[in-house]
Amino acid sequence: MSEASYGRAELVVASVVGEELRSKVGEVFQKECHCIAALKNDVDSIIRASFNYVPVLHQVYDLLVKFREILAWEAALALFAIEVDESVEKAAVVPLESSKSEKKSEKKKKTTLGKGTSIVRQLLKERLSLEADASLENVMNLVRVAHYLAGAFDPKDSELDTLIGNLKEIVESNGARRLPKIPKGTRDFGKEQMAIKERAFSVIVGVFKKHGAVALDTPAFELRETLMGKYGEDSKLIYDLADQGGELCSLRYDLTVPFARYLAMNNINALKRYQIAKVYRRDNPSKGRYREFYQCDFDIAGQYELMEPDFEVVRVLTELLDELSIGDYEIKLNHRKLLDGMLEICGIPSEKFRTVCSSIDKLDKQTFEYVKKELVEDKGLTSEIAERIGDFVKKRGPPLEILSELTSEGSQFLGNSEAVVALDELKILFTALDKSKCLNRVVFDLSLARGLDYYTGVIFEAVFKGTTQVGSIAAGGRYDNLVGMFSGKAVPAVGVSLGIERVFTIMEQLEKDRNQVIRATETQVLVAILGKGLALAAELVSELWNAKIKAEFGLTKRVMNHITRAKQTGIPWMVIVGESELQDGVVKLKSIETYKEEVFQRDKIVEELQRRLGIN
Repeated sequence: MSEASYGRAELVVASVVGEELRSKVGEVFQKECHCIAALKNDVDSIIRASFNYVPVLHQVYDLLVKFREILAWEAALALFAIEVDESVEKAAVVPLESSKSEKKSEKKKKTTLGKGTSIVRQLLKERLSLEADASLENVMNLVRVAHYLAGAFDPKDSELDTLIGNLKEIVESNGARRLPKIPKGTRDFGKEQMAIKERAFSVIVGVFKKHGAVALDTPAFELRETLMGKYGEDSKLIYDLADQGGELCSLRYDLTVPFARYLAMNNINALKRYQIAKVYRRDNPSKGRYREFYQCDFDIAGQYELMEPDFEVVRVLTELLDELSIGDYEIKLNHRKLLDGMLEICGIPSEKFRTVCSSIDKLDKQTFEYVKKELVEDKGLTSEIAERIGDFVKKRGPPLEILSELTSEGSQFLGNSEAVVALDELKILFTALDKSKCLNRVVFDLSLARGLDYYTGVIFEAVFKGTTQVGSIAAGGRYDNLVGMFSGKAVPAVGVSLGIERVFTIMEQLEKDRNQVIRATETQVLVAILGKGLALAAELVSELWNAKIKAEFGLTKRVMNHITRAKQTGIPWMVIVGESELQDGVVKLKSIETYKEEVFQRDKIVEELQRRLGIN
């Protein structure tokens, strides 16, 4: 619980807008709040003293007090983040007593804060005698707020009764009218959005199958030991399960590690597979960035001729993005061995390669000055070494041109064995992509690092270049050692993962820009019965369904109600049956687009619709 609370508090600190303020808040938090390391030491002492019950109980109590302090800091930081966020409207604070006597007719100011949050904010300002003019924004007041909350969470403190009493009153008075909501970083997909998503999935699966991939499915959660140690610094974003049934389990972070586990567990040496499934990350949500989202993976595992699978995977990625028709994009590409060679040339010890790569990987979102500061202050590099890295990572451009520069006489890379291997492999890859007419989509970018620990060769990342800002939309690379981490047996592999949520954000915006009506259904025919003849409707619509025609039916005497329904849902054809049609043994076939009506014999309508819809 302490780790989870502390992690959430760190995420709140990271979300504070403004580098100077964020840094100041972080310093106060780190200085005043008990660190997790001390808690772990306490747990170790409890384990060692497990048969001496009295000291154990005292130590457990101390642990709970520390947890209470961490929880109080999490709450204080959350309230502080709300206070300094200018996008959140804060209602004016009034005494609790007067708020109860407000007239119901008085129009209240709209606010994005929930009533529970508002009452806690109000309570704090009253109890701490803070001024009404946003005094919670004062960083130094964080300590007072945290100490007050720590006391308020103490069961022996009367403030706990006060806090719970006020919150209970809000819940009881407003609970019946409160709308449910979904967790941050998740979203619902309505019928129109699902229509776009299903269309995208159809395109994606079609491309995967065209290249001979077979489908695979793995559990939504894995043993924690399966996932840990594979994602570098991103391991902190893994969701651990609370009720684990006797096993330490976590929600999957991606589909690549479960695929490697599957290969190792089943002793499979070669497989070309695709998988479309949800993954979970305890990340800061933003536009196009969710905590629960789909990944669409295509991987080739096994021994092949040099760069054969790497070429096909990059080619698959270009086909996916072209056929999804999202607009202009580029694929940034680099090689992990080239990166390692570059870091070695710069004088960085091998044990720091991965952690330095995780910093370089931030260059697509941060300036080099920011990354340089992290390399020097957090990663322990000298300013001179960081500058040398900067000179290298600025190289970017058409693949064959950059490759020619890196392999020209006098290049420092030619004196590094790892870099030479990478450059040879890239030459083969770029030549193949050029012959395949898709090299124009690729940019050779030495700043691309891909922070995940398991990459060993070619790495790449697709970036959308349109107006909708969503960041990376797909990424992948070669991972030759991942399967061996589970089985001890080397099975080289390379793959790509498409983030469908970000692609969907682009597709959704394109639909809005075109002002097109999105059809949520594929219904081809509306059977319109002008009356209450359910038996007649059942007979006629069943004949259409049996003939593989997508059909719906409706029962109402008002023909305009049927027409309106067809227009609103985009159904192109109507079969109309009223009393006169029923007596004459005919039906009317109406085109919604042209409004033209034709009369057909009752027993001929199915055949006529099949002909017009192209159904054999």
